[in-house]
Amino acid sequence: MRIQHIRQRLRDLGAVPCHEGRVLRAWLQGLPLGTKRRRAEDFLPLALRDAMPDFTAELQRLARLQSEHPGEDGSVRLLVALADGQTVESVLLSRDGLCVSTQVGCAVGCVFCMTGRDGLLRQLGSAEIVAQVVLARSLRAVKKVVFMGMGEPAHNLDNVLEAIDLLGKEGGIGHKNLVLSTVGDRRVFERLSQATVKPALALSLHTTDPTLRRRLLPKAPDIAPDELVELGEAYARATAYPIQYQWTLLEGINDTDAELAGIARLLAGKYAVMNLIPYNSVDGFDYRRPSWARAAEMARVLHRQGILTKLRHSAGQDVEGGCGQLRARTLQNVGWVNNPPGVA
Repeated sequence: MRIQHIRQRLRDLGAVPCHEGRVLRAWLQGLPLGTKRRRAEDFLPLALRDAMPDFTAELQRLARLQSEHPGEDGSVRLLVALADGQTVESVLLSRDGLCVSTQVGCAVGCVFCMTGRDGLLRQLGSAEIVAQVVLARSLRAVKKVVFMGMGEPAHNLDNVLEAIDLLGKEGGIGHKNLVLSTVGDRRVFERLSQATVKPALALSLHTTDPTLRRRLLPKAPDIAPDELVELGEAYARATAYPIQYQWTLLEGINDTDAELAGIARLLAGKYAVMNLIPYNSVDGFDYRRPSWARAAEMARVLHRQGILTKLRHSAGQDVEGGCGQLRARTLQNVGWVNNPPGVA
């Protein structure tokens, strides 16, 4: 289901724009339909009021909590069941943040990522993306949403931008607290420049070497790191939001002195933050994280060269925090690895 389908349903029940906004805000923010001064029955059309119980139940089925897994760092990984039996992952983060998924699976095929191992199964509708926020808010406050979970947002752009627009307008979330993460796609920069709600942007860089990038992200758009940074810089200057560059640290691959020199060259003078994120090891994958000492040394070197750098702890590492790991383990336990629900 998409947000536009919800809006059309409301209109079919007699809603005008002010009614639509009230119903959507109530859903997104967990608010009552009425207020202290006005009861819902005083202003909502009768057909809409009569339909609300079934309509609300249908919205609740979009994203249901299948299991939750608290981490020692305060994060909580959520396995979320969709109406068709598929599952995705969301992560409650510290400081009232939430990481949401945009696809079931992923077509980019990053070689170090569990989500992309089985390819793309299906897109999430914009209502399913937003429903993850609603579900998370039933557990605790959510004031920041990052589109950094399962899937590549650029490959589901219409639904992702529709979700961002609604969260920014009716969801009570500041535009800078909506963060779109992508491996980089020229369409993203074109569409965001036209959007009313302009989110902050996180770009998965991972290397400054074009050949290595093609190996690590084999099905990502063929954008060289230099071009990606220039596109990011233009967006950063236009929105006054610094670009968050994501760099998953892989031992012996992108933790070298040559890569440090490349980062310093690419990001010198740029309106940007480099996030170094030690790899969250996955069983069956040959990649390993470098030592914390090496990661900290890289951050210090970049700082000394004028690059604002943050060394991140990947959330929920003790509860299979890498995107797709919890889902994969659950499917394996119930025998769905080779024939997941809804997939021929």
